[in-house]
Amino acid sequence: MLLAGLVVGSLLALTGGWVGFRGWQARAHLLNAAGLARELSAQVVGGDTARAQRTLAALQEQSGAARRATDDPGWALGRRVPFAGDDLGAVRRIAVAVDDLARDAFPALLRADLSSLVPSGGRLDVGRLRTVSADLDGVNRTVQQTRRDLATVSGDGLVAQVRQALVDLRGEIDRLATLTTAADQGARLLPPLLGADGPRRYLLVSQNLAELRSTGGMFGAYAVIEAENGRVKMGRQGSSASLGRFDPPVKVPAEARALWGDLPGMYPADVNLTPHFPTAAALYREMFRRKTGSTVDGVLAVDPVVLSYLLKATGPVVVPGGVPLSSDNVVRTLLNEAYQRLEPREQDTYFAAAAAAVFDAFFTKNVDPKVLLSVFDRAITERRILFWSARPEEQRTFGESRLAGALPEKDTVPVVGVFLNDGSGAKLGYYLRPAATLTVGECRPDGRRELRLRVTLRSTAPKSGLSESVLGLGMAGDPYTVRTLVSVFTPTGGAVLDARLDGTETAVGGGSERGRHVTTANVEVRPGASRTLELTVLTGKKTGTGEAELWLTPTATPWTTQVDTAPSCDQ
Repeated sequence: MLLAGLVVGSLLALTGGWVGFRGWQARAHLLNAAGLARELSAQVVGGDTARAQRTLAALQEQSGAARRATDDPGWALGRRVPFAGDDLGAVRRIAVAVDDLARDAFPALLRADLSSLVPSGGRLDVGRLRTVSADLDGVNRTVQQTRRDLATVSGDGLVAQVRQALVDLRGEIDRLATLTTAADQGARLLPPLLGADGPRRYLLVSQNLAELRSTGGMFGAYAVIEAENGRVKMGRQGSSASLGRFDPPVKVPAEARALWGDLPGMYPADVNLTPHFPTAAALYREMFRRKTGSTVDGVLAVDPVVLSYLLKATGPVVVPGGVPLSSDNVVRTLLNEAYQRLEPREQDTYFAAAAAAVFDAFFTKNVDPKVLLSVFDRAITERRILFWSARPEEQRTFGESRLAGALPEKDTVPVVGVFLNDGSGAKLGYYLRPAATLTVGECRPDGRRELRLRVTLRSTAPKSGLSESVLGLGMAGDPYTVRTLVSVFTPTGGAVLDARLDGTETAVGGGSERGRHVTTANVEVRPGASRTLELTVLTGKKTGTGEAELWLTPTATPWTTQVDTAPSCDQ
């Protein structure tokens, strides 16, 4: 939603006089604006432009009234009063933020034809994309400026209702900023990426979540995607196994090599042992070049969960040699049932046919563009669609966005990464049910902060009856036991103080990557059992914030997560 849940409960605990009356008015107008924003969000996503225009007009009326209610001399004087002044100032900033978005961002967002961001009739209209780009650039600049303005408002000392309203608004604007950034980048980058200035070729790789790697799953099937003037077609297809083993290995960055040895440079299925997708993509591109003599312009990675989202928009597709693939069965079919019923040689053929069928449906079926945009927004948010361009000037534009899959070298709030790599040599990742809780702990005298991480892995694998293709190498000894290498990346400059597996201190490996300390533990889970890994993590520098974030390996079954925040160290 654009601003769903903008304000909850009462904004002000003011008493008496003109300021109290104006505070009551501001609260009423902002609550009305929140309801209208929810309606506007639903109408934009649903493509109901006429109703969205009327809702926007009502939203502007309410947000403008809230702004005026907090902009008279009495309110300005009240902002200088001890204690209550900070609350009045924060409410004023909230009202201004909502009104700026209602007047400067949302109208341009409605004017922009977002349908040009998705294919129609087998191609994307790159000319129309460039026309839309100017509107989306203005929308994004307004949203980003509003985001920066609100970031300067301190929540310390505010009454609970105002502080919560500020936190909620920041969260909603963060989500909106992610969407507008992606749309802005798409409108600017899609024309050249799709061959508006000359033909392009990319590798589309499927991450096999049945055999986990840090970015999702091992790179399994691949296809060459050819693009010219907005028209896209699928070329040759193959599997990572067909690329073979590389000796001497492709050069691996020093930090990743210290953690994983030469494996990422030797085996195409291991390039993404690192969670930093640009490294994995560059290694895979070079392997493809050495094997085929063909150079591509970038790498696009997706997983079967993304296909389930797309099939919800396109409807089922027919795949030769298998059941029709639908949103409900595609994950189960590709990650489990295909390994149970097909021989290894048949599997690669079937996976290639499935990819071609979904690709064809996406580019040729008439699908509601708003639905597709929602699908892509969800998939990018979950880091299930990743893209790397071999052209440095384009790659810099993606920066450290979720689409780029780049492990940030700096944090705005402490980020803890939990990345899973299969150690079984099997396809048992489909049966894993992961959960993670991150709790913000004590403020230390040196200004750093403790974070307590709890990761639980539960296996739903049966005790018998699985095929050899599923059981694979059985490197954990018992072929039905799932062995997972759990790598915990601290906030930048941070450290791990201790690690316990099921309450007992456990041996771990160590290293670093992109300014983050890395601790890796081997966790083996028998069928029907669960194991819990607990770590105490230290932030790398003084941090007053009581917030934290988790970055997790996307899995076939979504993680169950919880982040428990704490008051600022300054309170």
